[in-house]
Amino acid sequence: MIILPFGLRPRRTPTLRLSLTLPAIIALGGAAAPVALAQNADLQNLRREVTEMRQRYDDQYQALKRDYEARLGELERRLATTEKTAGDAARATSAPAASPIAAPAAPSAGAGSPTQSASAFNPAIGVILDGTWAHYGRARETFSAPGFAVGSDAGPPRRGFGVNESEVNLSANVDQAAYGNLTFALHPDDTASVEEGYIQTTSLPYGFTVKGGRFFSGIGYMNEQHAHVWDFVDASLPYKTFLNNQLGDDGIQIRWVAPTPLFLELGAEGLRGDRFPATGAANAGVGQYAGFVHVGDDINDSSSYRFGFSYLRSEARDRMTGAGDLFNGTSGLKIIDAVYKWAPDGNPTRRNLKLQGEFMWRDESGLFNGAPYRGTAYGLYGQAVYQFMPRWRVGYRYDQVKALSISSGLFGTTVDSGGITSFRNSLMADYSTSEFGRYRLNLIRDDSLRRTDNQVILQYTVSLGSHGAHQF
Repeated sequence: MIILPFGLRPRRTPTLRLSLTLPAIIALGGAAAPVALAQNADLQNLRREVTEMRQRYDDQYQALKRDYEARLGELERRLATTEKTAGDAARATSAPAASPIAAPAAPSAGAGSPTQSASAFNPAIGVILDGTWAHYGRARETFSAPGFAVGSDAGPPRRGFGVNESEVNLSANVDQAAYGNLTFALHPDDTASVEEGYIQTTSLPYGFTVKGGRFFSGIGYMNEQHAHVWDFVDASLPYKTFLNNQLGDDGIQIRWVAPTPLFLELGAEGLRGDRFPATGAANAGVGQYAGFVHVGDDINDSSSYRFGFSYLRSEARDRMTGAGDLFNGTSGLKIIDAVYKWAPDGNPTRRNLKLQGEFMWRDESGLFNGAPYRGTAYGLYGQAVYQFMPRWRVGYRYDQVKALSISSGLFGTTVDSGGITSFRNSLMADYSTSEFGRYRLNLIRDDSLRRTDNQVILQYTVSLGSHGAHQF
């Protein structure tokens, strides 16, 4: 046994370590290759799925975008059509916003194609039914006031039960340029007449509107309103005596609304002159002229107002009134009107108040029953109507007329008032079941004659179908 020094002990050769390490590396490398290949495949699959998902998202987004744009465009077209229709109907008809019998405006018939079939004619159709029960302290079927030769239509509702003037209305847009309206009046004596029948422009520039046919004149405040939207059963005394209830005639009307923040409207009319206070269609069928101006604005969110001034000049040829009296000459009528409306925050559904009044001054000259005649007269009314809760309203009206002066040769005739002032006091209460039905009690202390007459009138007014909106 040979013992070597420590420093001379031979070292282990690394051959065996190398021989062991290379196979391990080879083995590990062989095992890692499939893992790397699998990881590359998974990465490619993930990338492909992300790409496909992005593509599907883009496709769905584009489809949704096209659908959204199509639906938005259709809604915008429908909105434009509806706004045009509402604007046309509002310009074509007039009624106070507070009226419970003012149904939605007539829908548009559309411009359409010239080859449309007959079935495409689809006007808005409305019917107004109006009935009363009336009690008077004295039997009377006609109206009279000292100093006035009044027309035949100024009488009160019939004594007892009766159907008052009802109406049938048809209206529609003719095309993009005009609106048409036809209203038949059904009278208590079982006759019918054309109350209104006109066309009206809808697209003139610069705020102009032209109406032609038969229509209620734009003078005053109440004249344009149909009877079923009045706040009391009958017209006021000035309307009865000076306009035979209200003026409607054949002719043409031009209105202009100024492009200003303040509402300013000017109007002029040329009328045939067949209706009281004119008769005979003088001046080659243009026997009446009228002009008016209206100014209004909102005071705040809860209240608004309107003022107006009107003038009517009429030529009368053999105007028959009263007990066969005849008048030939000219009549000039000036009207000042005012209306104020209040509703909390502009919402009239629960509470609202309306104050209105008109003052009229008339000058007439000519021949009365063949005698020289010149006379002046005035009339006025003021009223307040308050809706104190939904569907319930109460109101009060005072109205009066007086003939001031006449020619000396006519003392003791119909146009001589004998210094008497005719006046009335009226109370009203009504209940509306909806915007289509209203039931009213009207109490009147009538001093329009030489003796006081106490009157009680019950009224129903219902609306069937569509009826155009009315003025402010």
